[in-house]
Amino acid sequence: MNVPRPLIEALSRHQRLAIAVSGGIDSMLLAHMAHDVLDEVAILHALSPAVPREATARVRRHAECFGWALHLIDAQELRDPDYTKNPANRCYFCKSNLYGRIAAATDATIASGTNCDDLNDVRPGLHAAAERQVVHPFVEAGIDKAAIYTLAAERGLADIAALPAQPCLASRIETGIAVSADILHFIDAMERALRPHLPPQADLRCRVTKGGVAIEIAPFLDDPSALYGVAAALCAAHAKPFLGVRPYRRGSAFLRASAPALASPLP
Repeated sequence: MNVPRPLIEALSRHQRLAIAVSGGIDSMLLAHMAHDVLDEVAILHALSPAVPREATARVRRHAECFGWALHLIDAQELRDPDYTKNPANRCYFCKSNLYGRIAAATDATIASGTNCDDLNDVRPGLHAAAERQVVHPFVEAGIDKAAIYTLAAERGLADIAALPAQPCLASRIETGIAVSADILHFIDAMERALRPHLPPQADLRCRVTKGGVAIEIAPFLDDPSALYGVAAALCAAHAKPFLGVRPYRRGSAFLRASAPALASPLP
């Protein structure tokens, strides 16, 4: 059992945990570690257009292989106009809906896969987590992203140990552009079409901006012509202007000054 002692201590503070698992490496690894330490662990995964299909498939696969008690829920964020308006603190409303739905489904302590590196970024969702008394075992144990990748590799979880960062699909939509199921499905389709043309661990973002659609990748390819062809064809099929392929820039769709927060201040 390769669970670090500080993480064992952080997890053992709770008799029962309900872990919000998105399908990314952080929450997936936390689910595996919690299963080693605790007798009662529930895994809750939100089915949403903002969650890539591959992420949901990954959660289902691990649940089946490792015997997780998996519960699929609808976070219903698209019914929340504060979320769909896509303000600067959109993540607050997303997480507020998610944690509210989890709290309605269980009385267990809710846990997230937030790690220490996340505390250095703008994370409105952490404010929603605090309102629901969500715990962050990786943070309590002093574990950062690099350690998470190392732990996943040591555990032999090859499929998640090679995952690039995978924030929700709504993060690709420029602040102030309304979030809709149609746009989210388009982003998911675009990234699934482009992924086979990139190295497995490459960062890929389909950015929907007011000017059109831009594809961001890292590392940047010497010859991105294959991406141009696929992306241009999909944009044409959906009547969206194609702005080309450019180097990945973290958070480039987040325009804090252009759309003020609606209800809850950023933490």
